[in-house]
Amino acid sequence: MTVFGAGIAAYGLFMACVAVSTYAQNLTGFAFGLILLGLVAMLHVVPIADAANAAMLLTLVNAWSYFRLHRVRPPWRLMRPVLLSSLIGVALGVALLDLLGSTSLHWLRGLLGVCIVACAAMLLLQTKSRSTMSNPRSFVMVGVLSGILGGLFSSSGPPLVYHLYRQPLAAQVVRNCLLLAFAANAAARLVLIGASGQFSARAGLLSLCAMPVVYGVTRLNHRFPSKASPVVLRYAVAALLLLAGGILVATASKALLT
Repeated sequence: MTVFGAGIAAYGLFMACVAVSTYAQNLTGFAFGLILLGLVAMLHVVPIADAANAAMLLTLVNAWSYFRLHRVRPPWRLMRPVLLSSLIGVALGVALLDLLGSTSLHWLRGLLGVCIVACAAMLLLQTKSRSTMSNPRSFVMVGVLSGILGGLFSSSGPPLVYHLYRQPLAAQVVRNCLLLAFAANAAARLVLIGASGQFSARAGLLSLCAMPVVYGVTRLNHRFPSKASPVVLRYAVAALLLLAGGILVATASKALLT
């Protein structure tokens, strides 16, 4: 039995990928889109374009659920340079995605894999924070880069994660900043993709089916927080990212060479 071109089993497997990605996001503040798209592409669950579009709505649901359950105010003032500049980056990323077209699918898959591996490497290499905050220009530049990745892959994490984790900020503040930035990028990309008619019915159905999963996992994580140390969590997420990213790079390279 199929629903909008995908089997019921594929939808169930997609929900499982969403659950893993949501759990990782709530623990670290990032990696929802990267892990979700990496797992989807690795398992060939649904088309990666539909998964990327669904990830936008699910990112918004995740951020809303997190801030609502934790009763914290989003760090608007701290993230203002990133939020404003990332809007430009998202527009550039969406335009680049349109220019590349469907013939560049394998290149896009390889680039996504590289981004995932880079994100994992930065997470492992990050050892200590700066003694002072970086200047606002660096936040603007990181915002543009993150926006471009968000526009291309619906995954704006790597540069922003590395930059924020180097700042003298508490882990909770970094997590809140990342959730806010990713939600803003997702909203901008959703508007651009929707306006161009590229948001498919299948992506909408995937989003609707996965929304309860995102909220449920976020609620469970809030009620039963993990007791694992930050080091263990960092290595666990990095290992999953390396696995998904490495397989993506390998499969894309094989397809391009043949």
